[in-house]
Parts: sequence; C-alpha cells; structure tokens
Amino acid sequence: MRKLGRFWLIFLALAALLLVLTVACEEEEEEETPTGTPTAAVTDTPTQVTEVPGITDTEIILGSHCALSGTYGAAYAPIIAGLKAYFDYVNAEEGGVCGRQIVFKTEDDHFLPAGAVEATKKLLERDKVFAIIAGMGTAAHSAVWEDLNEKGVPDLWIMSGAHKWAAEPEKHPWSVAVVPDYYVEATIVGKYISENMPGKKVGIIYQNDDYGRDELNGLKNGLDPNKNELVSEQGYELTAVSIRSQVSNMKDAGAEVVVGACIPPTCAQLVREADRLGWDAQFFMGYVNSDPMMFQYASPELMEGVITLQANKLSHWTDDPAIAEHHRIMKKYSDSLPGNFTIAGQEAAELTVEALRRTCDNLTREGLMDAVHSFKDYQLDLSLPGITMTLSPTDHLGIEAMRMLRAHDGKWEYFGEVISFSD
Repeated sequence: MRKLGRFWLIFLALAALLLVLTVACEEEEEEETPTGTPTAAVTDTPTQVTEVPGITDTEIILGSHCALSGTYGAAYAPIIAGLKAYFDYVNAEEGGVCGRQIVFKTEDDHFLPAGAVEATKKLLERDKVFAIIAGMGTAAHSAVWEDLNEKGVPDLWIMSGAHKWAAEPEKHPWSVAVVPDYYVEATIVGKYISENMPGKKVGIIYQNDDYGRDELNGLKNGLDPNKNELVSEQGYELTAVSIRSQVSNMKDAGAEVVVGACIPPTCAQLVREADRLGWDAQFFMGYVNSDPMMFQYASPELMEGVITLQANKLSHWTDDPAIAEHHRIMKKYSDSLPGNFTIAGQEAAELTVEALRRTCDNLTREGLMDAVHSFKDYQLDLSLPGITMTLSPTDHLGIEAMRMLRAHDGKWEYFGEVISFSD
C-alpha cells in the first residue's frame, strides 16, 4: 500500500510537470510570428529588423552600378551626384529616414554589361545593400536585372527607359524604372512629326540594343505612314568609334527629319558629321541628351534648333522654388553643378526616401515594394505640373507624358503642350 501511494505521488508530479510544459509551449507558439508575415515587428518607432540585408539599427544601405569614369562617366555622373546630394541632405537636415542614416554606395561599371555584373555582385555580397537604386544604362542593367528579380532585391528607379522594364511586371515584380519609356518617347516624337511635318522623309540612327530598338519601334508606332516615309534605319554598336557612314547613308537616302536614338557623345557626332557634309536636316534626339552639358559635346551653333523631350522642370528655372532648393542642395552637398541630369538623380532619391517613409513599420524588401506600389498620381516637385507617377503590382510604367524642348542660344527651352502617351 505504501509502495502504491508512492507510485501515485510520482505519477501526479509528472502529470503536473507535463501540464506546465504544455501551457508554456502553447504560449510560445502564440507569440511566434504567423507564417508569411515579415520578420520585422510593426511598431510606431523605427523597426528593429534582424536578418534584412542593408538594414541596421542606425543605417539603410543602398547601392547603384553606374558609369563614374571615362566618356560615359562624364556624361552621366551628374545623375549620381544628384542622388548623393539629396541623400546627404536628408541625413543632415532631416535626420535620415525611419530613424536611420542613408548610406549610398556606388560601383563604377564603365557603362558595360560585364562591369554591371561585377559591380552588382560587390554591392550585394560585400556591402549587403538593401536595394539597388538607379542602375544605369540599358545594356549594363540588362545584364543584372533578371538576377535581381530572382534574388528578390528591389531594383528601383532604373536609369534607362527600356520598354522591357515595365512590359511584364508580374514576371519582374522587383524592377521599376523612373525615366520615361523609350517606346513611349519615340511614339510621341513620331506622332509630333506626322502632325507638324507631313510629307517630310524621316531617318533614324539608333543604338543597336534595347534602347535603340525601343526607339525604332516607337517611332514606327507614332509615324503616320500616309504622311511620312521612313527612308533610312541606321544601327550602330555602343562601342563604335565613328558613325560617319550611318550619317552619310541617311543623307543619301534623302532624310529631311532625323531621329537620334543615341547617347550624348554619339548624338554630338551626329550633328558634327551632318555639318561636315553640309546636310541641313531637322534633328530630334532622345531625352537622354536633354542636359545642358550637351552643348559641351556639340557647340551651341550646331545644336541650334535640335528638338528633344523632357518631363521635368529645367535647371535654369531658378525662380521656381523647387529648382532653387535643388540648387541649394547641390551647392551645399556636392561639387557638381546643377543640371537636368542632377534633377533626375534627385527625383530618384526623393522617390526612394518617400517609399522608405511609407514602410518604416515594415522595413523589409517586400515592405519596400509594397510602398512603391502605393504611389498613385504622385507629383514630384521637380516634375512638370500634371506629370505624375502611378504604380501598382500590374503597372510599372511610371512617366507617360512629356513636353518638347528645343535648343536655342546654348540652352534647352520648352515649347508646346505636355503630350500624353495614353492620348
């Protein structure tokens, strides 16, 4: 009987212990994060994030591959200068974002695909960046964007208007461009030519990659074949030293209007070669040439009357409060002079900061994309009034309207009304 009593005492003790352990496990399970939710806790204060690349308690680390040296670096480095200056301004004067300082790392890709691959690998593996911001150049970024999507890395505000970035957002949910789509731009140009220059023969010189082919297809889409004949299509490689033969071919074909789907050094060659041949045509250039520095590549005399497009306010509009503030920021936080390209850089930085502010309580890569997709009719202070950005998981085509610019007395000047692609 004594042995039996001892048995029951031991049994009851074990049962009580088992009950305590069961309750403790249930409470622990209730406290765990539900499956599928971000690892960061949602609070009213800066999120304490663990195991999110590029996020610490004090920093948000962002990166970009871009041309920082050589001919292309001289052309596009101002874009990066605009980005850096704005991030520095936010850090110094606004205390950063989400209670953290923005750290912006750049790697020189020399405007080449292989360079972009190497640069992006360093940014992801060595620097552990949270997102890639303003990856530059169609050919260069084409070499890395698929990998960024496979890895689930936000690939925001691509500095290229290649149509493919926005063509299939469901298949490439992490990539969003900021500059207008090249196909959209060339469609607008083609429509303008047919409406204002009917009967004129048209030629196009285009970079033989996604950029140039998008411009070629957009021009064909916009031109009315009953009003204008496309008499010459001249491709060239990005690495080409000279485009003399292509310019000569367009002249020989009788082109009276020429579209230059080329970047600044090459488009400058276009007008110089035309002048050498004594060929007086009306030249249009892609908006990638719409910075004042274009008049350093080709003289103001040769650029006179050339037409391009833009969606932003111009850097010499210093009476405009937003432009005046841009000048102040560039003067205080950068050695680069303000220009239309530094404006484009600041806009990419502003969009980044706004998206981060919208996700401070969910500072993950998924949370950042949710914030990006929340932009609806968003008006940037440096964009022309009425040109807004709307994004969603099924729509990554940001800027869909532009206005014509004409070169006059060594600077770009707007004329006409804003033209919408959707119209």
